[in-house]
Amino acid sequence: MNAVILAVLVMVALSLLRVSVVFALVVGALVGGLVGGLSLDDTLSAFNDGVGGGAQVALAYATLGAFAVAISRSGLPDMLANRLITLLGKEATAAHQARVKMLLLVAVLLVAISSQNAIPVHIAFIPVLIPPLLAVMNRLQLDRRAVACALTFGLTAPYMLLPVGFGAIFLNDILLANLNSAGASLGLEITRGMVPMAMAIPVAGMAIGLLVALLFSYRGQRTYASKAVAAPNGQPAHTPAQPHMLGLIMSGVAIVAALGLQLYTGSMIVGGLVGIGLLSLGGIFKWREADDLFTSGMRMMALIGFIMISAAGFAEVMKATGDIESLVEGAFDLFGDNRGLAALVMLLVGLFITLGIGSSFSTIPIIAAIFVPLAVQFGFSPMATVVLVGTAAALGDAGSPASDSTLGPTSGLNVDGQHDHMWDSVVPTFLHYNIPLIAFGWLAAMSL
Repeated sequence: MNAVILAVLVMVALSLLRVSVVFALVVGALVGGLVGGLSLDDTLSAFNDGVGGGAQVALAYATLGAFAVAISRSGLPDMLANRLITLLGKEATAAHQARVKMLLLVAVLLVAISSQNAIPVHIAFIPVLIPPLLAVMNRLQLDRRAVACALTFGLTAPYMLLPVGFGAIFLNDILLANLNSAGASLGLEITRGMVPMAMAIPVAGMAIGLLVALLFSYRGQRTYASKAVAAPNGQPAHTPAQPHMLGLIMSGVAIVAALGLQLYTGSMIVGGLVGIGLLSLGGIFKWREADDLFTSGMRMMALIGFIMISAAGFAEVMKATGDIESLVEGAFDLFGDNRGLAALVMLLVGLFITLGIGSSFSTIPIIAAIFVPLAVQFGFSPMATVVLVGTAAALGDAGSPASDSTLGPTSGLNVDGQHDHMWDSVVPTFLHYNIPLIAFGWLAAMSL
């Protein structure tokens, strides 16, 4: 069996059996490396090389975790939660609860969408906003799988469609650049305007999946225990902070400064550190408490950091085996010159690769050099080629155990231990987004 397929299957199977995702990634990488012809030493060496590439991401998430803890001490998230509780009312009717439930889901969705484009903070808002809202969700008996689907859609669909913020990186800097680089010798030329137009059809499929998740799959009530949110240091739990004017003002200043610096420098670490410093100057916490703040933030985001590090190692092992290229070539040898099957195979191969790597951004450089010549050979148009490569890369971002698009929602929804990463974040988003992406991506490739 192809080493990439086997490694991904092992990783996903172990994760579904509730084995730690970090352990599953390591075991999957070892299996894939050995089956792919690498020695144990070569496999470990490739894994270690990849791990180094994930360290910066892990440090960025730890800094954002500390910034989130500092913001929470200002009382801003709790004030938002209290406003929603007031909106719910003590004697709310069923119809009123349904409206508040939908309002909450729409608000979360809009914040997630803005986190990719208008205010590109990615998942940094989740540990700040979501934990204080869990009490509201519990009272509404809101199925947290619906919230996970709303968050994941907001974290993935915007960068696939809108060339702003993270979308500018994905569509222009990565997808467009790799398509033109791979197609330069083949006479293929893609313009900037073509990319979002081509990706609109697959994103429409994701939108339909979102509506199905919110209005049908997870519309019913789900009961959660009224647990206090445990503090990262293991002490009893989330005590709502009392908002005060200085704290709210400094929180706003810190958020604007952190976002501005992140946009200017391109570094989440610098933005987070400056935000923490401003909150300290505003008296939200004392500077001598900074160690405890960072410890709390790192504990909150530690799982995401370790999974991202492990995923980087997994990806490096898969590249080292050389079986990604043989996976694509072998698949096309089976189907000859059938364009429909060729398009389907491209999408499924992209799904398998991204499920293991956990990042659509990292998948494009791997598959573009292989897929573009094949797309030209099968007679796909430039727009169809954009759809095939872009959708194949995006497939699996929603629904991967190692993707921050699923890890982020879990980090906020599971602070009280009642939201399982695999069964409540990964499986729901896989079913509602990857299946429509395959269907609409195939349809777009065949029709454009």
